[in-house]
Amino acid sequence: MQRAGATAVVVEVNGQPVGAIAVRDELRPEAAEVIARFRDHGYTVAMLTGDNHVTAAALADQAGIEQVHADLRPEDKSKVVTGLRGRGAIAMVGDGVNDAPALATADVGVAMGAMGTDVAIETADVALMGDDLRLLPFAFDHARRTRTIMLQNVVLSLVLIAVLIPLALFGVLGLAAVVLVHELAEVLVIANGVRAGRTRQLPTLTASPADPARLEGATA
Repeated sequence: MQRAGATAVVVEVNGQPVGAIAVRDELRPEAAEVIARFRDHGYTVAMLTGDNHVTAAALADQAGIEQVHADLRPEDKSKVVTGLRGRGAIAMVGDGVNDAPALATADVGVAMGAMGTDVAIETADVALMGDDLRLLPFAFDHARRTRTIMLQNVVLSLVLIAVLIPLALFGVLGLAAVVLVHELAEVLVIANGVRAGRTRQLPTLTASPADPARLEGATA
């Protein structure tokens, strides 16, 4: 049972075992696709779970996750995240009460809002209000794109200041010309920043008898 990704529960009658029940969380249909996309983008994915090692390893193998940390209590998950932070910035994705300490410890806590508990949502830095895991790569890509745009604007502003101040000090440009160039640059910076909020098609998981994991566009 455990090798199939289930947790075995022994049923006893008068202290004598009479049977066993297998309990398992079904792997979401889009999980393997999401993990593969993260790996393609250079992310390292690790599983933190309270399940036993055998069950966790079976589910991780199906999802394509190589690093597995099992038999964890809530405080253990937080300790694991703290250890992983030594390797770089950490994003923790969770939806349960047991995930809250780890969400708070990570550099960025992401809660799956549609299926998450109130504690997880309140603790996380980001709450995705959909239940499709494919929203995660889109959110990470959007964050990277926004960071790139911010760096572009900062660099442009610093370059302009570094150029305009000497030109103004040595009288190459008059005050009016410096102000004009500065204001035009601000318009350019604002226009570049607006690109970060440009709408795009996001995936949503819709119920369908033929294909339960079918993607449909949703503008956000």
